[in-house]
Amino acid sequence: MPNPQRGEIEAVLDGRSRTLCLTLGALAELETTLASPDLMTLAERFETGHLSARDAIAVIGAGLRGAGGSDTDADVAAMRLDGAAVSAIALVAALLKAAFETP
Repeated sequence: MPNPQRGEIEAVLDGRSRTLCLTLGALAELETTLASPDLMTLAERFETGHLSARDAIAVIGAGLRGAGGSDTDADVAAMRLDGAAVSAIALVAALLKAAFETP
């Protein structure tokens, strides 16, 4: 069961309920993966509303690993989501909101 106080959310990926969380380590991973120099630049990047498939894979993968999973970005790229791209965008938005907004 996800804990919203810790920034955790729940999503169904490949037909399986999963917990995701952008911990500080997961955010640091995203900074590196997306070539962002700091958290503010990373947040500003997503505030523009522009999201590539590569961005979505990186955020979902970091969220899974932040919650203790071992899925690689290649694993995430192969996962099925109901609603495909629209679901991925909604999932990324929910995960970023949980990480950057105070409950």
